[in-house]
Amino acid sequence: MNYVSTLHESTIGGISHSGEVFPPEARKAFAANYPEVPHKLRHTLESHRLLTLDALAGLASALPSSSIEYNRGDLPIGVDGKPGSTGMTIEDTIRHIATSNSWAVLKNVEQVPAYRDLLLRLLGELKADVESRTGAMLRPQGFVFISSPNAVTPYHFDPEHNILLQLKGSKAMTQFPAGDPAFAPDEIHETYHSGGARELQWHDAMLPGGKEFPLEPGEALFVPVMAPHFVRNGADSSISLSITWRSDWSFAEADARGFNRLTRKLGISPKAPGRWPKQNRAKAYAYRALRKTGLVA
Repeated sequence: MNYVSTLHESTIGGISHSGEVFPPEARKAFAANYPEVPHKLRHTLESHRLLTLDALAGLASALPSSSIEYNRGDLPIGVDGKPGSTGMTIEDTIRHIATSNSWAVLKNVEQVPAYRDLLLRLLGELKADVESRTGAMLRPQGFVFISSPNAVTPYHFDPEHNILLQLKGSKAMTQFPAGDPAFAPDEIHETYHSGGARELQWHDAMLPGGKEFPLEPGEALFVPVMAPHFVRNGADSSISLSITWRSDWSFAEADARGFNRLTRKLGISPKAPGRWPKQNRAKAYAYRALRKTGLVA
């Protein structure tokens, strides 16, 4: 029996079938703050059997290579391009994460049925509050981060709504205001949403504008769409699960950025899309119409 089918047949350990990962007070806090305010939540997923080091090493073997990224851990906050790995295999990197000086991410874990079931169960607890604010919960994805002591995940942003659940060890995420061009220039947003890279330029002078959120096992952190951030691991190795989704609102914001890139090429300095609850529909619909014509990719 291969690893994928074994996972599919395994039970969801660490939570009961009738239990909830996000307790009532966590769901209340989420409902009060989603989608724009970063905030911490409690969860009960720390001991899940699919999220041990051995299980994750097996998961890495089951995923395609395109879904695996691992790099050196001793990195600065700002990095141009990919910094490279230590030369170890991903399986050895994970099993020896305490000493491998690395951070690894297993992307789109929902490709494996048991992990997809877990992801959808977690998101299902929040779906009603999400859809009442930002529209349909779209493209659910899961990412597992395994980090060596003191490893740094460099400064970047992501296009998804995101909750990072800390499972083992500790880390601190420093977040910066989403949509503020002082931390992520509009041109970088526009390039990213048109197929470019999402690496951001880091300057130490920006640090006072961020807010640090320390995370221990049993704690989670909500990250708004496109909020720049970096992560520094604690003194022990760490496992975290990131559950993400897109929404009608996030796709409209992305398409409005794409429209702005076109107008900027014409010599116009466009106004940045508004953050929620602004909907950005006019620019988004215009960009989608242009895509249908084949005039833009």
